[in-house]
Amino acid sequence: MRAVFLIAISVLAAPLFAAGPAQSIDRDVVVSAPRAAVWKAWSSVEGAKTFFAPDARIELAPGGPYEIYFNPEAPAGSKGGESNQVVAFEPERMLLISWNAPPRFGEQYRREHTYVLLRFDDAPGGGTRVRLTHFGWREGKEWTDIHDYFDQKGWDYVLGKFRKAYDKEIAAR
Repeated sequence: MRAVFLIAISVLAAPLFAAGPAQSIDRDVVVSAPRAAVWKAWSSVEGAKTFFAPDARIELAPGGPYEIYFNPEAPAGSKGGESNQVVAFEPERMLLISWNAPPRFGEQYRREHTYVLLRFDDAPGGGTRVRLTHFGWREGKEWTDIHDYFDQKGWDYVLGKFRKAYDKEIAAR
């Protein structure tokens, strides 16, 4: 069953990797936390609040919200990662979510989503390896600017906060 699921995701996602002029954004981070804790960090509101943003709305179900509120006090539509959804998941192994542009890029670009694939594996020597792939870019200057924002700033910032939060959490145990 797992193999069929992963093949289906690969077939459905393959055209999105090739979309647009920009290549996918790939990041990799290893933390010493066990996979169950890392999974909870990325797949629950409580976990997302430990590193991602001050608030979130996550319902772990296909089509469920995966909204990350970087500015929870802002008016609707300007809080951050609103209207993002869970596309598919395999507990403690993979999470595929739709993703939109930050509010500063305007509503037109926030309505058209890209995709973020997170894969969770045991790291050699212990801990968990998280592989992030952001794909599905469109063509045009604005899309290149959005891609560059995530490639040059966004994901490094998020993964840095993730690593720092989990180093702190691990040290406190």
